[in-house]
Amino acid sequence: MKKRTALRLVVVAGALAWFAFVAFGGKPDPDSAAQGAPIPADAQAFTLGKLDFHACELPQKRSGATTRAWCAPFSILEDPAHPSGRRLNLRLALIKSDAPAADRDIVVYLAGGPGQSAVDSWPQMAAALSPLRKHHHILLLDQRGTGGSNPLTCRGEDSMLGRVPDPEKIRERTRECLHEIEAVGDPRFYTTTAAVHDLEAVRQALGAPPFDLVGVSYGTRVAQQYLMHYPGAVRSVVLDSVAPNPVAFGEDFARNLESALKAQFSACTHTPACAKAFGDPYASLVELRERLRAKPEEVDYRDPVTFAPRHLTLDDVALRGLVRLFAYEPEAAALLPLSISEGLKGNFAPLAGQEKLLAGELADLAENAMQLSVVCSEDADLLAPRPQDAGTLLGNSLIDSIEAACEVWPHGTRPAGFHAALQSRTPALILEGELDPVTPPAYGSEVLKGLPNGRLLVAKGQGHNVIGRGCIPRLVAEFVDKLDPLTLDAKCVDDLGPIPALLDFNGASP
Repeated sequence: MKKRTALRLVVVAGALAWFAFVAFGGKPDPDSAAQGAPIPADAQAFTLGKLDFHACELPQKRSGATTRAWCAPFSILEDPAHPSGRRLNLRLALIKSDAPAADRDIVVYLAGGPGQSAVDSWPQMAAALSPLRKHHHILLLDQRGTGGSNPLTCRGEDSMLGRVPDPEKIRERTRECLHEIEAVGDPRFYTTTAAVHDLEAVRQALGAPPFDLVGVSYGTRVAQQYLMHYPGAVRSVVLDSVAPNPVAFGEDFARNLESALKAQFSACTHTPACAKAFGDPYASLVELRERLRAKPEEVDYRDPVTFAPRHLTLDDVALRGLVRLFAYEPEAAALLPLSISEGLKGNFAPLAGQEKLLAGELADLAENAMQLSVVCSEDADLLAPRPQDAGTLLGNSLIDSIEAACEVWPHGTRPAGFHAALQSRTPALILEGELDPVTPPAYGSEVLKGLPNGRLLVAKGQGHNVIGRGCIPRLVAEFVDKLDPLTLDAKCVDDLGPIPALLDFNGASP
């Protein structure tokens, strides 16, 4: 489960080892290994290991800007058990180090989702990982089924997971999606398991350099699975908003969201000006949800990006999704008490505009069916409705959605030990946001138990995906350089804090 705001959705996934040898027909020549050789500033092409890179420009969505990078063709078997079967062309890019000769170890950014493209989300991560470029190249590999790597795209205005309340409609939509993508891919082979071995195949083709893994959200599970199956390949690991291996996707979402919302709203009720303006925001949210459940609102508003006239039917399902995703980061969460209050007064334009922004940001992720391959293969059979969550904002809606979709979607193989807790002596840095509604600090504490050379940093007042906050980019770079998390002077992380709730659309109280 992403990026900034709505792109940071968390889900979970897995691993096993059978891929690199089949894909490349054997081990690489050790003499071809990347040794940190310098890349001339004006280079238009160079070789690392067996891969020939050429200068390329990475487009930025909804922008005319591009990012200069180096790209290399990379082909892999969809199903390694059938050498004559479909091959996948994976999108692979390298962001060059600022150093004349980079260190041999390569930083690998593992994107969230599942379904997010590492290449497409790079503009949102560039600043956070910029200090690492002082000594390291950064590798971007679109996981199979995402971005430019044979994406499993299903066109439609609704995601199968969470935004459609009717199970039969979910099953119908899932069947339609499956029919769309069967011509381009077999969904059974688009799991984290396969992606982990794709990444190892890339490392071998690069000449087997050590990897420094930086996983965000769902990418933390990819990182853990890779480390479990290729421990000798990993020099260090950074886990931002970590999802522990034993936790099934969706299992704790309702409980975690409830805890985060109550903590976020508690800051308002304990601030006199905010409490005077909004009272108890959580109670107001429940009241608004019940109103919209009983009578959805037809809202006319202006598109917040194009200013074109728009119309929206705002119901309790849309409200639930909006609140959940705006809880991901403090800037968005600061809007919730005001927007909820305006909704109770009959002014739904703020909520409608925010819903429109979310829909735009989430469109690509919602259309990506690779997330179904991950969830249905790796987690669905471990889920069951939880009576204790019935009264929460999210309730069991996501679990019900997963169950319905996975009745239709083909299941890949989940390796034995897939959900075992990570145990490793590899240097590790775990990052968590204090108010994360998906992967709370308790998750980081749980993962840390298996990492004796690890450290957990909790960013106060922050939500999901904190690697770009405050001094954290500098600390991550220092950790990757020195591999000693315990000596990091991380007092600066305590300077981070929540953003006060907005009292009106001009901002918070003075």
